[in-house]
Amino acid sequence: MKKRPFLIASLTVGGIFLFFLLVVFTAGMFLSGSVAVSVGDRIGILEVEGTIVDARRMTEQIKEFRDRSNIKAVVIRIDSPGGGVGPSQEIYAELKQLAKEKPLVVSMGSVAASGGYYLAVAGERIFANPGTITGSIGVIMSFPNYQELMGKIGVQTEVVKSGRFKDIGSSTREFSSADRALLQEMINDVHMQFVEAISVGRNMPIERLQPFVDGRIFTGRQAKDAGLIDELGTFSDAIKYAAKTSGIDDDSDLVYPEPEKTNLIDRYLKGSVSHYLGIDLNAKKMIGPQYLWNNY
Repeated sequence: MKKRPFLIASLTVGGIFLFFLLVVFTAGMFLSGSVAVSVGDRIGILEVEGTIVDARRMTEQIKEFRDRSNIKAVVIRIDSPGGGVGPSQEIYAELKQLAKEKPLVVSMGSVAASGGYYLAVAGERIFANPGTITGSIGVIMSFPNYQELMGKIGVQTEVVKSGRFKDIGSSTREFSSADRALLQEMINDVHMQFVEAISVGRNMPIERLQPFVDGRIFTGRQAKDAGLIDELGTFSDAIKYAAKTSGIDDDSDLVYPEPEKTNLIDRYLKGSVSHYLGIDLNAKKMIGPQYLWNNY
């Protein structure tokens, strides 16, 4: 009989725990589920934050906004130092398609550099704050070399390859002059693709762009003087311009994409571990040339 109060207390605590677990799970399902589609004319808001490593989620959001007839204009808010060349170009291509059908206005946050600027030139009007960091129009690749370190600890790598460039960029040998020339040629081509996109988007001849495409960064005010953006203004200014251009009220509702669906483990366990350990368990590694400002 003396053990019954302890048993009752244990069952009570267990019941409370299960109740709160159910509440958390239900809330998570609701937040990741579909949201009722709003009616009437709306302005869609896309957000590009952090390093661009994967285009799939953003391209899905762009297509969704392009297909929704009640979204009359789109504002894309960019706060990114850029990222991989491939993902940046995929998102840019989808934004260009969107811009053919609806007004696309760009608002730059703290940083919209390199690949972030690449996306911006898809818009018909670019707003930036006076202190926004932008530019960094260039391409970068880096290759660590562990040859000397491996030699000190007695590690050697034997490579069998089908051609002299098959192991180009290897971390176990030095670059040859031919390696460097080949990679530089590739980087120059990817860089020119960037410059050509800016030339089209900003309606500026490539010759006029040459002083600004060497990787240097600009403030928003400097970028305006150079013709790389259109106006100094805030996110709100960009929304007002989008509303005016599309012929709707500037107090029209804003529509954000639905939250990405994630399972319970990803949402709570991975999020908690990432927070307390200071690591991102969902981080993806970028491979290849990058439109990236490295000081972000």
